Amino acid sequence: VQLQASGGGQVQAGGSLRLSCAASGRTLSSYLMGWFRQAPGKEREFVAATNWSGGVTYYADSVKGRFAISRDNAKKTVYLQMNSLKPEDTAVYYCAANSGAYSYQPLRYDYWGQGTLVTVSS
Repeated sequence: VQLQASGGGQVQAGGSLRLSCAASGRTLSSYLMGWFRQAPGKEREFVAATNWSGGVTYYADSVKGRFAISRDNAKKTVYLQMNSLKPEDTAVYYCAANSGAYSYQPLRYDYWGQGTLVTVSS
């Protein structure tokens, strides 16, 4: 499966952005989908994930209550709605597909998009 992330940009603290991840190839419903981010000089970290139906979601503590992950399998697209953004949310955001069980570890994900940059200014 090929993944294409989009929707990044510059926003002031307190603002919102919605990221999209469009998939092509195999049906999206075969995969648990996740969002990760990587800030300059830091390791890639888990942000959020959703199971095949979108009925179960997982969040990092740092984004819980501010971010929401969702998916539309018919459109082969996964979304990350980001509200109340903070400067520490600045990073390149990646979507990823996992053919196995839920994990917050990047190594467990089989396919990755190219990343989209989110910059939050104070």
